[in-house]
Amino acid sequence: MPQRLPPSVCRPASAAQRLPPRTGIIAPAMNLFREHILSLPTLIEDVFPIFKAEADRVFDEPLGQSLSRLYLIGCGDSHHASLSTELAFGVLGGIPAQAMTSMQFARYAVRAPLTSSPNDKAGVIGVSVSGGVTRTIEGVVRAAQRGMTTLAITSSAQTPIAKAVNESQGRVLTTRVPDVPNAQGVQVPGSRSFFASLVMLYLSAIRMGEVRGTLTAQAAGQWREQLVGCAEAIRETVKLSDGLARTLAERTLSASEFVFCGAGPNYATALFSAAKMLEASGDPALGQDVEEWAHLQYFAKAEDTPTFLISAQERDSSRTGEIGVAMKTIGRRVIAVSPDSFDVTGASAGAFATLPYAACDEMFAPLVASIPTMLFAAYRAELLNEPYFRNFGGGRSIENGGGISRIRTSELVV
Repeated sequence: MPQRLPPSVCRPASAAQRLPPRTGIIAPAMNLFREHILSLPTLIEDVFPIFKAEADRVFDEPLGQSLSRLYLIGCGDSHHASLSTELAFGVLGGIPAQAMTSMQFARYAVRAPLTSSPNDKAGVIGVSVSGGVTRTIEGVVRAAQRGMTTLAITSSAQTPIAKAVNESQGRVLTTRVPDVPNAQGVQVPGSRSFFASLVMLYLSAIRMGEVRGTLTAQAAGQWREQLVGCAEAIRETVKLSDGLARTLAERTLSASEFVFCGAGPNYATALFSAAKMLEASGDPALGQDVEEWAHLQYFAKAEDTPTFLISAQERDSSRTGEIGVAMKTIGRRVIAVSPDSFDVTGASAGAFATLPYAACDEMFAPLVASIPTMLFAAYRAELLNEPYFRNFGGGRSIENGGGISRIRTSELVV
């Protein structure tokens, strides 16, 4: 079979005056979100050998050979992780994969015929760090009822989703994430759990390719080396963009909304980045596909909306360049998030700001391209003295699985 082989693989922060809190609630004195971001390279290096062994154990040859397609389901960051790795499962794993929100899969897609022939064997991977998200549990339960192979990526073999998958003779991949020292008991916008899910999904895709014959053992090893090498790429990205992200946060303090755009795996980066803005500072933020921006946000009234154009400068390159020109022409404040090796005569030319990240293969871009946007969200929350998740005030609650949203206590429909 043809083999796809991988390619070979600081500015000081300016001072800023603190603003009074917008909510009357004092935010943590320390930028804990930024501290979590800085911990990500070490996290990847620490969990990599453990997660590799787990992926190798679960995706043995009989399982890999038996599947003809995969559904990747999750909510929130778990959905973003699934969407990030859709391309990797197709290219490296040699298996068609479709990422869906758990609600869409559990209540709609799973009701329709999922296979086209008796030999077409579908599998579903439910991603839930807590393992208690009802919709994702519902998705794997309903999939098992339809005769699909079920798997779960979760923090423990004892979580509710792990138990549900085990009851259907499925398989569980555990992704326990070590705690961060000095977390001060504050709930911080999710990054470590998201990255743990990403690493496990990427390792699963590589392992699938190995057992299905899409990748030789040598090629699989090279892709794993490039994956763990993203830890160093993240360190370099922090050096490149940390000060720039702080400066950009200062320059856009008056902004009232933010848009993040990306394509392919970086569409997931755009959705994840918007989520971190909402969690960190509470500002209205939207994640959008690059092409869809031209059909929708192009017509928005606010001309100077800060718009992050996230590009890997690979498959997305030509269209990202065209969209960047359109954004700047109509007055958007374009923030180009691109590999540091990219020649800024393209989409970055004339941009309001640039946030470079260390170059990596487009399939792994969400691991690295999300760093500058998370740093921006962390600094905006700090400058506005805004508490993460609004301190769960105003009717919000972290009790009972999310308070009024009932993430873990809603009705399970099977």
